Amino acid sequence: MGRLGFYFDVTACIGCRTCQIACKDKNRLDVGIIFRKVRTFQTGAYPTPFVFHYSGTCNHCEEAKCVRGCPTGAMHFGDDGTVQHDKDMCIGCKYCVWNCPYSVPQYIEAKNVVGKCDSCKDLRDKGENPVCVDACLMRCLKFGDLDQLKMEYGSELVNEIPVLPPAATTKPSVLIKPKDCALDSKFTVMEV
Repeated sequence: MGRLGFYFDVTACIGCRTCQIACKDKNRLDVGIIFRKVRTFQTGAYPTPFVFHYSGTCNHCEEAKCVRGCPTGAMHFGDDGTVQHDKDMCIGCKYCVWNCPYSVPQYIEAKNVVGKCDSCKDLRDKGENPVCVDACLMRCLKFGDLDQLKMEYGSELVNEIPVLPPAATTKPSVLIKPKDCALDSKFTVMEV
């Protein structure tokens, strides 16, 4: 098996945030803490504006800066190559938070530890999907072997779009099927 990661179809996402809510519920996250976040972007201008949604979480990067920046080894690569976090080893220093260009690790002040998406490793170990994948109404999300996902969804997938940091620095394990407007470097974030 090759690298594992998420596939996300921008062309089908309606921005309903069901994936975000399912993740928050499964992980019993406090108010203000979100491991998967759906953001809405606008490109173009009147009379031809465009809108697209991006559902992002940990990209389980091959060269994860959060892992490199963790002084205790709490942030580490799991046996399947995904980026995992051991809350018992975490000292709450926030180095992973500061190092991640995607702003994925979240500091949980009440517990003085960091938390992040673990791609629902407990469910995957039982042969199930991450909750965000099963919750998606439009079936925009998949998780699996990146080579198999490329074969299934085509060669026009990308691992970065202008709303994300450059992929070359971390080699994210994510495949994105973009809308044309999602490739426009002139975008505005729409707060919902």
